[in-house]
Amino acid sequence: MTLFFDLSLRWKIPLRVMGAVLGTALAVTVALLARDYEDMRQNLDTHAKSIGRLLASTLVAPVLHDDLWRAFEILQLSREAHPAAPELQAEVMLVLDAERRVFVASRPRDFPIGARPQDLGGDLESLITAISWGEDVEQQVVEPSGSSLYFVVSPLTADGERLGQVVLGYAKSALLPRYFDLVRRVAAVTLLVLIVLLPISWLWARRTGAPLLALSEAMRQVPEDLEVARLAKLPRSRDEIGQLGDAFRRMVGELKNKQDLESQMLVSERLAALGRLSAGIAHEINNPLGGMLTAIKTYQRHGGADPMANQTLALLERGISQIRNTVAALLVETRTEDRDFSPADVEDLLILIEAEAHLRSVAITVASPLTSTVPLPATLLRQILLNLLLNAITAAGEGGHVRVGLSAEDGLLRLSVCNDGQHIPDERMPYLFEPFSSSREKGHGLGLWIVYQIVQQLKGGIFVESEPGCTTFSIEIFYVESV
Repeated sequence: MTLFFDLSLRWKIPLRVMGAVLGTALAVTVALLARDYEDMRQNLDTHAKSIGRLLASTLVAPVLHDDLWRAFEILQLSREAHPAAPELQAEVMLVLDAERRVFVASRPRDFPIGARPQDLGGDLESLITAISWGEDVEQQVVEPSGSSLYFVVSPLTADGERLGQVVLGYAKSALLPRYFDLVRRVAAVTLLVLIVLLPISWLWARRTGAPLLALSEAMRQVPEDLEVARLAKLPRSRDEIGQLGDAFRRMVGELKNKQDLESQMLVSERLAALGRLSAGIAHEINNPLGGMLTAIKTYQRHGGADPMANQTLALLERGISQIRNTVAALLVETRTEDRDFSPADVEDLLILIEAEAHLRSVAITVASPLTSTVPLPATLLRQILLNLLLNAITAAGEGGHVRVGLSAEDGLLRLSVCNDGQHIPDERMPYLFEPFSSSREKGHGLGLWIVYQIVQQLKGGIFVESEPGCTTFSIEIFYVESV
C-alpha cells in the first residue's frame, strides 16, 4: 500500500480510475446477478404454485374415488421433464390425505402408500412440522431448515371440505446450473465492456493528470530556476486546476520580483561599499598627484627647451590628470568638468597601451574617421577606451587582434572595441557590469563596472555581442554639437 502512495500521479490517477471502473463493473454485475436470481426464484415459485393448483383440481376425483392408479398416472404425467427449463421439474410429488398419510407419491418406493411422513424421517419429517394445517390456509411455500428441498403445498378440497394436501418438492440447487450459466454470460459481457472502457479510462485519466504533472514539474524548478518555472506550459482553464495554474504563475512572478529586488539590493550594497572605498582613497591619491602635476608645470615654465622632454612631460601630465579624474570617476555622483574629446586623445591611449599589446603580441587596428573634437568629457571617454582596450588585449590572448571603431556624426558618438579571443558564455552576460565579478584570476572586476557607470553618467548606452571569433563592446553617446 505504501508503494502505491509513493507512485507518480501519471500512474496513480489512471490506476485509481481503472480501479473505480472495475469496482463499478463488479458491483453492477453482482446486483444484476442477485436480481436475476431473485427473478428466477419467483418464476419457479409462480410455476410451482400454478402446477400445485392444477394438480389439486385434477386429483379431486381420483382421491374421492380412491383411484390410486389414476392419481399416480396424473403425478407421473406432470413430472415429464421440460427440456428448456429442467429446473422446473419437481423432485418429489405426493398427495397427503386428510389424516396426513401418503395417499399417492411419484416415488412410491421412497414414500409408501399409507405411510406417515413423520415416520419416514428426512425432509418430510421437517415438512410436516412446518406446514400450517388450518382450514383457511391457502397455498404455502415451506423451506424447512437443514433440508435440501423446499416445498409448495396446495390444499386439496371438494365442496369446501379439505381432502388433503398436494406437496411438490423442488431441490434448492435446481437453479444453480441456470444461475452459473447466467454468471458466465454476465461475466463475458462485463469483460467485453471492460476491454472497451479500460483503455478509454486510462487515456482519460492520463489526460486529466497531465496538467497536475506539468504543475508538479514546474514546482520542482522553484526556487532554483524561476524563469523556467514561469515559462512552463501550465493549464489555462476556468476549472480548479486552471485556477491553481494561475495562482502558481502569480506566485512565481512575485518570487521573481523578489529575487530581482534582492539582486538589486546586493548590487546596491556592493556599490555602497565601493563608494565608501573610493571616498577613502580619493584623498590619499589626489594629494600626491596634485604635487606631481605642480612639479611638471614648474619644469615646463622654467626648464629647458628640449622638444622630446616637453613632449614626454605633456604625455605624463595628461596621464596623471587621467589618474586623478579616474579617482573622481569612481565616485558615481561626481560630474567631471573637462575639456572636449579630440583625436589626440586616441593617439595618447594607443601610446599608453602599446607596451601591453607588444608584450602579448596583440595587433591593434583603429578605424577612426574622427577629425575634430567632440563636445564630451575627454577624461571620461579616455577612461572608457582605456578600460575596454586593456580588457580586449587580455581577452585576445597571444597573437590576437583588437579592432577599434570611432565615429561621430549627427550628434551621436559611436565607439566599438572588438577582440577575436574566447567568447563570453551566455550565463556570464547578465553579470558583466557588476563590480568584483571578473572571470580572470588576476582581474578585480572593476574595469567594466567603471565603464558602465561612466556611460550611464553620460546618458549613453552600452551593448555587448559575443560569439566565437568576435566579442564586441559598443557604446553610443549623444552630444550637443557646438554652434
